[in-house]
Amino acid sequence: MKMHQPSALLAERAQSERGVALIIAMMTIALMTALGMALIATTMTETRISSNYSDGSEALYAADAGVERVLQDVLTVPDWNNILNGTLQSSFVDGAPTGSRAMADGTQLDLTEATNMVRCGKVTTCSDTDLNSYTADRPWGPNNPRWQLYAYGRMDEMLPTATINSRMYMVVWIADDPSETDDQPTKDGEPSAEPADHPTNPGKGVLALLAHAYGPNGVKRVIEVTIARTDSTEIERGYTGQRGQDEQNRRARKAAVQTPGKALSRSLLGLSSGGFVSQ
Repeated sequence: MKMHQPSALLAERAQSERGVALIIAMMTIALMTALGMALIATTMTETRISSNYSDGSEALYAADAGVERVLQDVLTVPDWNNILNGTLQSSFVDGAPTGSRAMADGTQLDLTEATNMVRCGKVTTCSDTDLNSYTADRPWGPNNPRWQLYAYGRMDEMLPTATINSRMYMVVWIADDPSETDDQPTKDGEPSAEPADHPTNPGKGVLALLAHAYGPNGVKRVIEVTIARTDSTEIERGYTGQRGQDEQNRRARKAAVQTPGKALSRSLLGLSSGGFVSQ
């Protein structure tokens, strides 16, 4: 029988365990690397979510601002038929109503394709059959809106003072209100095609506005509103009420700031039919 010395046994055991420390070290490094990559991915995801939320909110406000800007032009147009047939545009445009525009993230927006998409849901030219088709999104047939490109441009160019800091691009289309029954979507308030059933045209003096705001990383927000023409008496009454409200707001702000021992206690942000209202 062969006998082993203690020193020989230790040497043999050390020989058999050689490289174990290296394997443990490599496994530890792999584990730490996986944890680090997971942390980086989580941080990047949170940053992207925060950025998308911020861009989405900005785009929503940009679309609302586009509607408010267009209303200033529409109110000065006596004959809305010139808007509906495409012969009249807003003063806020950045060139010809065709071609591509560069977005903040380097992508391109083709105005012609965008107009075709809102008209008939495809980027190619819309035929009369496409425009008059009954679909889930366009159930009015011959009275389907014929969206006319009315205003378009970068938000930071909306004011001549260059005080708007925004990367958004705004586009607004205008069309006849689809509640009309005259089968004339490029004319406002023509006599009804069915006088027996519709003695008056319910959409006379009513327009539909569609505002898109485009931002970086594919962000887009859409606002659609309906506006109606009113007589001068109602307009003057509205102006008087607005001036009274402005004066009350001015006094409330002044009292909150100048009255000793008092401070501005709260600020309210609401959504009205005309857009966002801050009090």
